[in-house]
Amino acid sequence: MKNLIPNQERALTRAEFRSLADIPPELEWFANITNANTRRAYQNDVKEFVGFVGIEEPTELRQVVRAHVLAWRKDLETRELAASTVRRKLSAISALFDYLCENNAVPDNPVHGVKRPTEDSNEGKTPALGDAQARALLAAPPADTLIGKRDRAILAVLLYHGLRRDEVCKLRIKDRHTREGVPHLTIRGKGDKLRYVALHGQAARMMDEYLIASNAPEDSDAPLFRATKRKSQAALTSDSVYKRIMKYGAETGITTEVRGLSPHSMRTTAATNALTHNADIAMVQEWLGHSDISTTRIYDRRKMRPEDSPTFRVKY
Repeated sequence: MKNLIPNQERALTRAEFRSLADIPPELEWFANITNANTRRAYQNDVKEFVGFVGIEEPTELRQVVRAHVLAWRKDLETRELAASTVRRKLSAISALFDYLCENNAVPDNPVHGVKRPTEDSNEGKTPALGDAQARALLAAPPADTLIGKRDRAILAVLLYHGLRRDEVCKLRIKDRHTREGVPHLTIRGKGDKLRYVALHGQAARMMDEYLIASNAPEDSDAPLFRATKRKSQAALTSDSVYKRIMKYGAETGITTEVRGLSPHSMRTTAATNALTHNADIAMVQEWLGHSDISTTRIYDRRKMRPEDSPTFRVKY
């Protein structure tokens, strides 16, 4: 066996090889989740589950049966958690056991066959902004400061393209490019999947104003949106984007007008607006980076627009 690859040097010591070979698949599963937010949420869900069941060692997950999952679901329902939260927690456990099944660590997935709660409606819980509110939010950052120009560009990227916060933070200067003569952005979505989104003219203009003011080099690997203190080259964090959005929401009064306003409202607003203006839902699915079109349908509120309500047809 030693002479099969005679010229290749050993990269690992024998002790390192054995230690890596002994890593249980339960820990491998966590390591393979590339999205930091998903990994954090799933870790919390699994930690909660193993605490409820009384598991002390990862290998004890192999002794879990459907009755354990049913008991946990009952406990979650007793705590009156939202249906979407219960579904996410069950999905986390199911994803873990799917991985264990693939690695022959368990014979089957005990979450399969456990009924998950349904949503109260087909409409998502995240509120969308009206057109006037979206315009007010875009105009909120000052137009004569570097931070203001940056924040205008961030809001434009969110509202005109439906990106996730993490996707905005991952943008690099060179991710702006031309495809078939049309300006595009390269987006790194969940699971590091790439998609290419046409750049809206308004967003391009605000982005230009910011890049000129920041003296950013063209075609650079540097982050597109950066912290401005001390000429930092670090990418703006997801938490910082959240704080900027909520700041302008409060300043414009939109936080009071729109119950549950959040950064995800920008994504909901973009998708709802595109669908309202007759964008093809399959194209919107690809645009948003959804793996399942049923997720995209949550944003389709064309039949639920307030202005179309029968209320306004009633006359006495």
